[in-house]
Parts: sequence; structure tokens; C-alpha cells
Amino acid sequence: MSVEPVETFPNPEASRDYEITIRCPEFTSLCPKTGLPDFGEIRITYTPDRKCLELKALKYYFIGFRDRGIFYEALTNQILDDLVAACSPKRMVVVSDFSVRGGITTTVTASYETPGHPEETVDGSQPPKER
Repeated sequence: MSVEPVETFPNPEASRDYEITIRCPEFTSLCPKTGLPDFGEIRITYTPDRKCLELKALKYYFIGFRDRGIFYEALTNQILDDLVAACSPKRMVVVSDFSVRGGITTTVTASYETPGHPEETVDGSQPPKER
């Protein structure tokens, strides 16, 4: 089952690096084992290059998962792959934070960085240097 494509628009400040964070606190998909609904929050943080994600299209993209059975890990990585393909960001992090089920919460983080772009952590700080 495919999901809606994500539309973009030209980055109005392409000469500057800045970060965009998008939250979808009411995300739903289905457990592929039981068919029961999974509820969670999807957070996308990215530094746009030439294109930005259009929010209405992103909403419909997320709705496309509502009746789809998919594991959290596959879901998070598919969202990252689809959004990177749509907007070609300098960097992007997708965090899927799912609600308690069976006494367990699950958070999955997937990230992308344009080759050759300086690495930073999600909060913007530089990672520790390797020795």
C-alpha cells in the first residue's frame, strides 16, 4: 500500500541554514501482528536546502499510514526515506515516539545527512571528537 506523495515549496531562505521542527502528536498506524492501532508522535527536524515540506501534504501523507500494518522501525525509516526523497534536506532526523503498549514504550530515531555536510547533534551542538 502506498502513501500520499509529499509536496514541497521553494525554501524562502535558501542562503541560510536554519532548522524546522514538525510534530504530529496524533499519529496512528496498525500493528502488523495484531491489527490493533498504534498511537504515537512523529517529530521531524530538518535543515532545508532548496525545498521545504508543505504541511497539508505532510498531514495527508501521515494519514496514509492509519490503516497500514507496519513495524515502528520500518515506519520511521520509511518516513525518513520518503521525506529525504521529497525535499533533499541538508540533514534530517525523524523520531517516532509510540505510546505504551503492554507496559512498554518505544522510541525509534533515524537520521540523514547530506554527504560532506558538517555533523551536528539534534540540539545543534557539535558531537564529541573521536580520539
